[in-house]
Amino acid sequence: MQFAVFGMSSLFFRPLIKHLETVDFPNYERLGRACELLEIKSRPDINSEAVGVIYEDTIVPWLGERAAVGMNYNFKQQRWLEIPEGFVNASRVQPVKNLPNQPLVELPKLVNGQGMWAEVTVPYAEASLVNGPSSNSWVSELIDKGLPVRVYYNQVYYVDDIKVDAKGQVYYRVNPNYYGGVDMLWVPAEALRPITPDEISPLNPDIADKHIVIDVLRQCLSCYEGNTEVFFCRVSTGGKFDSYGNLVDKWATPVGNHRVSRKFITLQMAGGGATGVSYDLPGIGWTSIFATGGVAIHATVWHNGFGDTLSHGCVNCLPEDAKWIFRWVNPVVAYDPGMVDVTLTGESSTTVEVIER
Repeated sequence: MQFAVFGMSSLFFRPLIKHLETVDFPNYERLGRACELLEIKSRPDINSEAVGVIYEDTIVPWLGERAAVGMNYNFKQQRWLEIPEGFVNASRVQPVKNLPNQPLVELPKLVNGQGMWAEVTVPYAEASLVNGPSSNSWVSELIDKGLPVRVYYNQVYYVDDIKVDAKGQVYYRVNPNYYGGVDMLWVPAEALRPITPDEISPLNPDIADKHIVIDVLRQCLSCYEGNTEVFFCRVSTGGKFDSYGNLVDKWATPVGNHRVSRKFITLQMAGGGATGVSYDLPGIGWTSIFATGGVAIHATVWHNGFGDTLSHGCVNCLPEDAKWIFRWVNPVVAYDPGMVDVTLTGESSTTVEVIER
């Protein structure tokens, strides 16, 4: 599969990058995106003086992390991010980078036409609707609130078209849900990095004895080949208590033995009717579903609190961890069509044991 790119002439390529940089992200190698409104503290201490606030989607320099001086009992992870103005809770700041890309001149050819999978590699990019919006979707909710429609770092989308406007800006058309989405978006091409087939090639595919153990008390996940642990990461599973301390088992990640049943390079996940908190989240990469109700191991970009119970039943992971797990677990997913369902194929799959002890 070959990727032809715009920008063989530096005169043509540079204006495209300049266009994207008008968002004016801080010029630091490591950045953070505030996932919600956050207080800036004078010290890494919940009880220290508040010296300001940063709003959702504010991009800040990631100067370093500090252990908390005073305990915040709302979080297990006692980490604070240092920014030029002070300190903010690190669990609510997504680690990001600003890595614009060279646009493609044409898309690779797949079985069902031209297209590719792509990952967002800038903190965020403004998107515009192709049509719509459809009713009761994540897009219509943002528009109703007067908020911008954006794609975020580490989200994964399917790209199926390219256009160039009168100013020479290249856009990709992305489908937030390749398997049935309706709110198609135009996104600046520099924001999206093509994912190659090699990136999703299976890890250790010849090993038959693979299994995953997810510990909901320790909030961690381990991958085993036989009795050997080959991968470990922190995760966020379903919360068992609400903010008032009431037991809410409907949010809990189901304890017991399961199997990976479906895998998707990316998926739009929506729900909340049963939990009382609705959500509609596009571009969720590296999704491995293992339990009834769509409970899955997947990439997460809306928090950085891995080690705390923050999901509605799924197993939230750092995107790089979710991608490794996705490539390692069986069944194998081909680049085209980018998903597999063992209930249809009859393939064997990796076991997932969720423990609470």
